[in-house]
Amino acid sequence: MNRPARALSHGFWTCLGCRQLVKVSRETRTCLCPRCGARMHGRVDGSIMLTWALTITGALLLIPANILPVMTVIYLGSGDPSTIIGGTLELYHNGLWGIALIVFVASIAVPVMKLVGLVILCLIVQLRLNVAPRQAMRIYRVVNAIGRWSLLDLFMISILVALVDMGAIAEVAAGAGSTAFATVVVVTMFAVRAFDPRLIWDVYEEKMSAVESENTGASHQNHNGERA
Repeated sequence: MNRPARALSHGFWTCLGCRQLVKVSRETRTCLCPRCGARMHGRVDGSIMLTWALTITGALLLIPANILPVMTVIYLGSGDPSTIIGGTLELYHNGLWGIALIVFVASIAVPVMKLVGLVILCLIVQLRLNVAPRQAMRIYRVVNAIGRWSLLDLFMISILVALVDMGAIAEVAAGAGSTAFATVVVVTMFAVRAFDPRLIWDVYEEKMSAVESENTGASHQNHNGERA
């Protein structure tokens, strides 16, 4: 079965900024895109290593982001700090299950799903797992798309801090957990940017080439056996 020709095999690189296809020589290590000026590589150097480092950093920062208080609501001089999980449970118990669901998805489910997706992508490339490249690309697109929704919780906190300022009557103060959570969001966004999805197709091409080599070798052996 004939497979589509690969641009890299014919000396073409794709600019990740503007998607321009550029012809380069075999000796070229890096160059600038003639259209947008972005630095181009045949493959992003150290993509998997950098993605692993940022993913592990994000996973470690997720612990203080959920343990430390993200917000303290002070009303009439008294108030208790609230963590992400504690605030979600409090909203649920007060009957605000819709807001509680939004906070849970944006602050807990989305970061965890993003980290798990990045780990799966790194394992697919590094361990050469037998996963269909289209499925792996779906994971990549989902991870890339859901990252922006993690900022919803921080956006809500920033609005509350700006609006609820009634002096000694009521006040909302952001906690250390919000800083850790913001760092998690930023780090995972960089992790997605560091991952080169073209590596998924490199793994697929290697596997297909190996299968074709085995089939070719087996056909030669059968042909020689028939001649003998």
